[in-house]
Amino acid sequence: MQGGSILTLSENKIRKKKEEIILSAVKIMNEKGYQRATMEEIAAELQMTKGSLYYYFKNKEDLIFQCHELVLEQAIGELREVFHNCISNEAILRQMIAVHIKYAVLEKESFNMIIKPDETFSTDQLHPILKKRNEYASWFDRVIIAGIDCGEFSIKESKMARMLLLGSLNWIQQWYKKDGENSLLELQNIYSDYLLKVMK
Repeated sequence: MQGGSILTLSENKIRKKKEEIILSAVKIMNEKGYQRATMEEIAAELQMTKGSLYYYFKNKEDLIFQCHELVLEQAIGELREVFHNCISNEAILRQMIAVHIKYAVLEKESFNMIIKPDETFSTDQLHPILKKRNEYASWFDRVIIAGIDCGEFSIKESKMARMLLLGSLNWIQQWYKKDGENSLLELQNIYSDYLLKVMK
């Protein structure tokens, strides 16, 4: 029993350290772009040696993969919470749009790999990433279909509506600037107002 407890504590310590590294890597990637972020910079942020990082991750590609997984899992968690806590389908979709914009803007480098994962990840990494991406999209499908079924949304093609919606939201990364004309909140409200009109 004692050996098992020690192993559990050790595994927990490794898991926490990996999460700490991933969060630091996400921060640096969002500042510099994932291609320009180096293992040296990530190690320096954590006051570690570059060699120590390789105890937790095989290489930079492995670290980037796990960064994207963590951020995408967090985003899915927020969509799930919104889906179960809002009253109307319109309110749910409005909040989901806000969540997507938040991640597209604040977690730009790690989150936006969702758009073209085949350009970033290896073949063995691609399957779990695509599975998570489909899970993410499925929350939008659920609320759109529910809205159509109860008459809140009049749009006929639910899948087409979801692709139109996410396509519009993903384009934000191409032009958004932190010091731009609109704040994040204003952007969320503007997009929600316009995209919800398409659904009605």
